[in-house]
Amino acid sequence: MQRYFIDQPFDEQNLSVISGDDSKHIVKVMRMTEGQEIVTVYGGIAVVSTIEEILDNQVIVSRQRELEQLTEMPVSVTLACGLPKGDKLDLITQKGTELGMKRLIPLATSRSIVKWDPKKGVKRVERLQKIAKEAAEQCHRNEIPEIMPVQTVKQMIDYAATFDVKLFADEEDAKSDMPHKIADRLKNVYHGQSIVVVFGPEGGLAREEAVLLEDAGFLPVSLGPRILRTETAPLYTLSAMSYEFE
Repeated sequence: MQRYFIDQPFDEQNLSVISGDDSKHIVKVMRMTEGQEIVTVYGGIAVVSTIEEILDNQVIVSRQRELEQLTEMPVSVTLACGLPKGDKLDLITQKGTELGMKRLIPLATSRSIVKWDPKKGVKRVERLQKIAKEAAEQCHRNEIPEIMPVQTVKQMIDYAATFDVKLFADEEDAKSDMPHKIADRLKNVYHGQSIVVVFGPEGGLAREEAVLLEDAGFLPVSLGPRILRTETAPLYTLSAMSYEFE
């Protein structure tokens, strides 16, 4: 069944409203009619709902039964990604959502060629949030990953101070005689913990940034002997975590 995230809970009559682009999608794209069933999600709970009435810009739905689905990663994974060129962050957002990320932090690093001014940053975050929502609906998640405003490395370090596990992908570590393999780093991670993983843009993290991260308790991690593209590394990491925990 088609899945939609709704903005308001069901009322005392077990009714709720779908509006905006989602209502247009139900009527114009899916060409659904009254009496058909969809899945609505609010507050992390998925519910089978029936379309009761189709109005001009709204679809009224009624709650039928709750779905018991475990579609979220058993660990909370935040990706902090150096601002890449082009639409690579779109890809990371879409595929990262499919692979179970909880949150994405666009990261302004010293080697980021792309710069986001405040106005452009707000629009980009809104675009990425929409991509995350659509991907979450497509892959039947019960939560939409949060796309945070762009942060500097120092701001991200402050934000991540309370995380249980803090890692950063380090090319220099991968080249060393005794690299810290991701499988080894994940051995001491348990269900319910929060993880943040930092990735550099094209060209990777500058050494002074790596030192800054290590001083703040971030552990270097190797993603294998091959150098991965900036859009590949986060997806590789999420895949490894899915294999380990799911």
